[in-house]
Amino acid sequence: MDKAAGSASATSSVSAIFTNSANSTGSLTQNATMVGWMRESGGRGTLTLITTCLLTMFICTWVVIHRRVYRSNSMGQWHKAAIFLKAIVAPEFIAVEGLQEWSQAKKMVAQCAEYKDEEGKSMELIHAFYISMLALRYRVGNSKTSERVIWPNQYIWLLQNGFIDWKDHAAWGLSKRDIEDKSNTDGFAKATALVQVFWFVAQCIMRATHDLPLAPLESMTISYIPLFAVTYYFWWFKPKDIMSPTVVGLPAMTSAQREEFEDFSISSDFDDEGLDKQNSWGNIWALTPRVFEKEYEVAEKAERLERQTQTIYSSGKGNVNITVASEIVLYKEEKVVAHWDPDLYGSWLWPFICLFGASFGALHLISWETHFPTFVELWLWRASAIASIVSLLVFMHYPRVVLRWGGPLTLLSIISPAIYLASRIVMIAGAIAAFRRADPALYETYVVSDYWIHVL
Repeated sequence: MDKAAGSASATSSVSAIFTNSANSTGSLTQNATMVGWMRESGGRGTLTLITTCLLTMFICTWVVIHRRVYRSNSMGQWHKAAIFLKAIVAPEFIAVEGLQEWSQAKKMVAQCAEYKDEEGKSMELIHAFYISMLALRYRVGNSKTSERVIWPNQYIWLLQNGFIDWKDHAAWGLSKRDIEDKSNTDGFAKATALVQVFWFVAQCIMRATHDLPLAPLESMTISYIPLFAVTYYFWWFKPKDIMSPTVVGLPAMTSAQREEFEDFSISSDFDDEGLDKQNSWGNIWALTPRVFEKEYEVAEKAERLERQTQTIYSSGKGNVNITVASEIVLYKEEKVVAHWDPDLYGSWLWPFICLFGASFGALHLISWETHFPTFVELWLWRASAIASIVSLLVFMHYPRVVLRWGGPLTLLSIISPAIYLASRIVMIAGAIAAFRRADPALYETYVVSDYWIHVL
């Protein structure tokens, strides 16, 4: 009896030692209690958890996207799909893109404020967005299918030079009512997205209140919500899913005036003239060019011309033409990775914009103490979240990033988005792989009715 009791006591002591050791390290406890796929029985299961997260990410992302206008509706849908994939991988950049489009629209409204219609009303954000999303075009020659985009700066030029009058904006398809009629804003989809987001966030708060863990996929889903809320704010007045552009005829101009007007064109890649680069599979991934990029290009060319003139006076014409030609070719071959609006980049708001963008990676750290299948995966998740924050802040530090060697700092500007992309892939993979062996508390539920009774 005494021996048996002593043996049992020794066994209990050894068991207690191992239990305490497992709790201190965490790994042994995880190995002993981890669970795999859980059925939907009496609580929430793996399928419910995954589908809820994916549905929340999809419905918020798809509803918030406001694509540009294509003459071909199929190309427009493919462009929307491209934005959707970008938003899933890098929602911060979509939010900043929305901010830059909003900033351009605000500038356009301010520049056109002096032009009013019969009711004393001037251009509004909905008009500026409509023009900025490539929805206004003009015919080229006598062809009914050959069209070119009227860019915001071109429209302003027409107004300022008296070729058009804002009083006649309805004749150009810019009536607010007409634009709203063409816009395919779905109130039911917006309401569904709002309810889904509210319910998802409420569930996460309730779980935190009851000391129940969140899955890494849930932390990732929460991270999307603030960014898409901000993006939707910037695109609130932007028309949605316009199926076809408004095509107008330009007023009569002299050849010199027509040439000056066409020089204001920001890009020819989005015109409809039958060229291979236009409406191609390549440009559905490209961001919509903006006016400040054209202004930068003009300033860059002027600076090059000034350098050319200075070299002429110092070295003669012989070697200058070769030097300048090589510089111009190099400039045309630049691949721009990112170009931030200088009015935003140089403002006091930019540091806050960068910090808000970094919030996406920061919110992933909600799962800092979440159980992962292995110790390595836990630290991969943590390191990737931190890497995404740091790499994004470094990347947004540069006003303009191009694929061109310019020293170590330039290399850093190119490497940082690659690090960000790698960290996002690791986090997405880690969030999915974590379900193969998860903390069983992940599937525990709470009684909502009891909770609300205590609150009341």
